Amino acid sequence: MPNHLEHETSPYLLQHKDNPVEWYPWGEEALGRAAAEDKPILVSIGYASCHWCHVMAHESFENPAIADQMNRDFINIKVDREERPDLDNIYMAAVTALSGHGGWPLNVFLTPDGAPFFGGTYWPPADRAGMPGFPKVLDTIARAYHENRDGVNQNAETLRGYLQQAASEGPPAGDLTAGLVDDAAATLLREMDPEQGGFRGAPKFPQTPVLDFLLRYQQHSTDASYAMMVKTTLGAMAAGGIYDQLGGGFARYSVDAEWLVPHFEKMLYDNAQLARLYVDAWRAFGDDAWRTVAEETCDYVLRDMTGPEGQFYSAQDADSEGVEGKYYVWTTEEIDAVLPANEADLVKLHLGVTPGGNFEGTTILSVVRTPEELAEATGQPEDEIAVTLARAKAALLKARQGRVPPATDDKAIAGWNGLMLGALAEAGSAFGRQDYIDAAVRNATFLLAELRPQGILRRSWRHGASPTHAFLEDYAFLADGLIRLYHATFDTRWLDSALMLTTELVRDFANPQRPAFFDTSDLHDELIARPVSLQDMATPCGNSAAAGVLLTLGRMTGKEEWTERAQAILSLMVEPMRAQPIGYGHFLAMTDTLLQPLQELVFAGKTSDPAFRKLTGVLYHTYTPAMIVGASDPGLPDLPARFPFLEYRPLVKGGPAAYLCEHFTCKPPVTTPDELRDLLTQEEELAWQEI
Repeated sequence: MPNHLEHETSPYLLQHKDNPVEWYPWGEEALGRAAAEDKPILVSIGYASCHWCHVMAHESFENPAIADQMNRDFINIKVDREERPDLDNIYMAAVTALSGHGGWPLNVFLTPDGAPFFGGTYWPPADRAGMPGFPKVLDTIARAYHENRDGVNQNAETLRGYLQQAASEGPPAGDLTAGLVDDAAATLLREMDPEQGGFRGAPKFPQTPVLDFLLRYQQHSTDASYAMMVKTTLGAMAAGGIYDQLGGGFARYSVDAEWLVPHFEKMLYDNAQLARLYVDAWRAFGDDAWRTVAEETCDYVLRDMTGPEGQFYSAQDADSEGVEGKYYVWTTEEIDAVLPANEADLVKLHLGVTPGGNFEGTTILSVVRTPEELAEATGQPEDEIAVTLARAKAALLKARQGRVPPATDDKAIAGWNGLMLGALAEAGSAFGRQDYIDAAVRNATFLLAELRPQGILRRSWRHGASPTHAFLEDYAFLADGLIRLYHATFDTRWLDSALMLTTELVRDFANPQRPAFFDTSDLHDELIARPVSLQDMATPCGNSAAAGVLLTLGRMTGKEEWTERAQAILSLMVEPMRAQPIGYGHFLAMTDTLLQPLQELVFAGKTSDPAFRKLTGVLYHTYTPAMIVGASDPGLPDLPARFPFLEYRPLVKGGPAAYLCEHFTCKPPVTTPDELRDLLTQEEELAWQEI
C-alpha cells in the first residue's frame, strides 16, 4: 500500500512511495503528527541518481522489519535535496558539525520542532566494517529520546544555536586586490596534478568553477603554467572514462586520480558548466578538440536530457539493471559483435578495450591512443583513421541505445536549466549552431512561462506541477543564462527578463544585516535557520552567482547600488578566497572580473542585417569574459534609457558598427570584422603589457 509520497512529483520521492516505511513529504502534516505523538523525526535526504541512496533504500527502507521499527518509533520524512536545497543545507551543516563529514544519503534525527540532535549518512542493515547497523542506530536514538530527553534537547539547542549563528554571522570584509587573486591562483597551481590535471588525489572532481577562474586568470598572466595546467586538465578529462566517449557528456566525478573510473551518474549542472568551459577554452586557445567536446556534450543533453516542452532534465542514474556503470562498459566480444573486424581492432586500440578490461572484467572506454598515434602504429593515414573511428563510434552508440538505459530524473530545475540554456547560447554563437540557440530560446520561453505561475519563480517543474518557490541560485543562474542568450541573439526580451529576475532577487532575498543574500526568499517557509551559502561547490553558490549577475547588470544599467552590492559580497570572502581558493572558484572569477579594466563593446545596427551578424561573429570567436556587451538597435530608441551604456552609438554611414570603450573612453568605431578583430587583439596585447 503506498505511503504519503504517492502524490508527490519528485522522481526520488516516488521511488519510495511503495516502501513499507510510512514516509511523509516535508510539511505541516508530518511535523504536526510528531508534536502530537511526541516522537522524534527521521529526515532522510537524497536524490534520484544517488547510488548509495539506492543501496540504503534496498537494504533498509524495503526491509519490513526495519520499516516496522522506523514506523513505531519515528515520524519519517523523505526529502529530495534537489527540490529542497534549503533543508539539505541546514541538516548537512548539522551532520557535518556532529561527525566532521557529510554526504548522501543524509539521515538526520530531529525534535518535533525541526531541530537536529543526531545524524549520519549511510548505515548498513546490520553491523559491518566497524559501522553500527541501522536498526541499532534507530534503537539507540529512540531510547535516548524517551529516556534522556534533557541530553537530546541540549544537543538540539546547541546545534540550533550553531546553525543560526552560521546564518547570521560571517567573515569580516577585506580589500579586493590583485595580490589576493595572484595568491589564490598560485595556491591552486601548486595543488594541481601536473600529470593528469585537476587537483591531486582521488576521488577527482572537475571543479569547474575553479577551472573557469584559472582560464580567466591565464588570459592576463605572464606565467604560461596556468594555461598549460588548464589545457592538461581539459585534455585528461576529455580522454578519460569520466567523459562518455560514445555519447558525449561527463559523469559526476572520477573515483581515481586518472579520470578513468567514473561515478557513472550524469548531472545536468556538471554538463552545462563543462560545455561552457570547453567553449571558452576553444575561444581562448583555438584548439578544435575543445570544440568537439563542447558540441558532443550539448548534443548529449539535447538527445538524452531534453523533454517535450523544451525543459532539461536533472540527472541520469549511475545504475542500470541494478548494476553501476553497466550501460556504459564494453567487452571485446561486444565490440566484435557490432563492428567489422578491422574497425573493431582499431576501436579497441583507440579506446583501450582489452580481454581483461579495466573495470570488473569489462572496459570503461577511454582514449589510450590518439588518431595520430594510431596512424604511426598502423601506417594508415590519420584522416582515414579519424573517419573510421567516427563511423565505428556511431555504430557502437546505436548498439548501446538498445541496452536498458539508466533511469532519468525528469524534473526540470530552474537554476540548472538556466546554466544549460546559457551553455547552449554560448556554444551556438561560438560555433554557428542555430539549433543550439533555438533550443536555448525554447527552454527560456518554457521557463519564463511554466515556472512563473502568478509571476513568482518556482524551483522545479514536472508534469505541470511546480511545488516549491525558487531559491537564490535559481534566480541567479537563470538571470545569467538569459544574459548569455541576449548576447547570442541581441533580443532584448531576454535582457529585460534577466533584469526582472534580478530586481526580484534583490528585493526578496536581501539580508538587512549583511551584504550577502539569504538562500531562501521572504516567501519560503520559516525553518530553524535561514541559510546563507558562501562557498562554491559543484556549482557556484547563490551568492557568488548573484554577485556576478549584479556586476554585469549594474554596469549595463548604471545601477551603482547593484555594482556596490556585488563588490560588498565579494569583499566578505577575501580571507576564505586567500586561505582555501579551491572552495571559492566563482568568487575568485568575479573578483578578477571586478579588478579588470571596465570594457564595454556595443554593436550598432539591425540584428537581422547580415553585416551586423558578421561583425558580432568576431566577438563570438573571441574570449572576453569580463567585457560588457550590448547592441544599440535604431529601431528601439527606448533602449538607452534602460541601459545607458548603449547611448550615443549610432550607425556609421547607415551601416553596422562596433564601439569599444574602456573606463568611459571610447575608441573610434569600426565597421568590418577584420577591424574589430584587430582592435580586440590590440586590447589583449595591451593588457599583457600592463601586467
